[in-house]
Amino acid sequence: MTPATSAKPAPPEPSRPERKAFYDAISAYSMHPLWEVLHSLVPQEPATNCVPCLWKYNEVRPHLMRACELITAEEAVRRVLILENPALRGQSAVTQSLFAGLQVILPGEIAPSHRHTQSALRFIVEGTGAYTAVDGERTAMRPGDFIITPSWTWHDHGSAAQTPVVWLDGLDIPMIRFFDAGFAQTDVNRSQAVVRTEGTSFARYGNNMAPVRHDAPFGATSPIFSYPYERSREALSALERGGPVDPWDGVKLRYINPLTGGYPMPTMATFMQSLPAGFDGKPYRQTDGAVFSVVEGRGSVSVERGDGKWNFDFSARDHFVIPSWHTARFKSEQGCVLFSFSDRPVHQALGIHAEERMVAG
Repeated sequence: MTPATSAKPAPPEPSRPERKAFYDAISAYSMHPLWEVLHSLVPQEPATNCVPCLWKYNEVRPHLMRACELITAEEAVRRVLILENPALRGQSAVTQSLFAGLQVILPGEIAPSHRHTQSALRFIVEGTGAYTAVDGERTAMRPGDFIITPSWTWHDHGSAAQTPVVWLDGLDIPMIRFFDAGFAQTDVNRSQAVVRTEGTSFARYGNNMAPVRHDAPFGATSPIFSYPYERSREALSALERGGPVDPWDGVKLRYINPLTGGYPMPTMATFMQSLPAGFDGKPYRQTDGAVFSVVEGRGSVSVERGDGKWNFDFSARDHFVIPSWHTARFKSEQGCVLFSFSDRPVHQALGIHAEERMVAG
C-alpha cells in the first residue's frame, strides 16, 4: 500500500513591498512582469481609448476660412485642420490607425508637389474648379468625388475656382508611424509636369476593361485615382429603387480596385451608402473604426460603448467618427448619402476583422 502523501503547502504570498522591490530590480534591466499588464494587453474584447465625435461643418468652416487669412497653401504645404479624436489629442489621429483633416485651397493657389509613403484619399466636400495631379495626370475635383493619392506618387493640388474648395483628407499616417516606415520627398518643381490628358486612367481601367499588356501602375493601389460621385450616386439610386434595403446599412457599396476586385488601397477601405427616407436601422459594431462624411441629406446616429452613449444629428458636409467596437445605429427621416473610410483591409489581411450585426435595438 502506498503511503499517503500530503500536498506541499503553497509558498507564502510575497508582500507588496517585496514585489515592488523585485519589480524595481528587474526594471534596471529593462524588464517588466507580464502578469501586471496581461489583461490590458489581451483584453476580453476590443478596447480603444478613442471616442465618437461629430464635427459640424457650419461650425468648422469659419476656422478653415480664418486659416486662409493666416497662411498660404504653399507656405503650409498643405493647409489642413486636423480632425483629432478628443481622446487622442496631440497625436494627429482620428482613430488609432487613421488620420483625417479638412484641407482648403483658394482660387489661384497651388499646394506644392511632394510624395510620401503614406497612402492618402481626398473626398471633395465643397467647391468646384480645383484639381489634383497624380503621377503626371490631373483630375478635376467635384463635390462627392473620391480621389486617391497612392503611396510614393508625386501629387500636387491647384485651383482655378472662383471660391474656396474644401476636401476631406484621409491618410494612414498613424499606421505607418507605428511601423516606423514613413518617408517623404519634396519635388523640385511646384507643380509636376502633366504628361497624360485628364481621364486617361479612367479610360484604361474604369470601364470593366484593362489594357491587354500592362503592369499595375500603383502596385497594390487602384490604377483609377478618381472615382466621380455621379457614377456612385447613380449606382446607389438604382439599387435603392430595386431593393432590398439592408436593415443595418441601407444601400452600401465599397469602392474597388478594378484589377483585383479588392479595396482601392492596401491600408484603407472606402464606402458610399444611401439611407432611404424613413430608414430606421438596426445596431451593429465592427473592429475597424470608421470616419464618415455626409454627402447630402440629414440623419442621425446613436453610438454606445459600455456606459458611454452619444447621439449625433448630422447634415450635409458634417463629419463624424465611430471608433472600433462601438455599437452604431443609423436613422434618417428624409434620406441621406454617406461616404466613409476605415482600416478594414489591414484587419482582413491579418485575419482579425470582426463584425456583429444585432437583431434587437
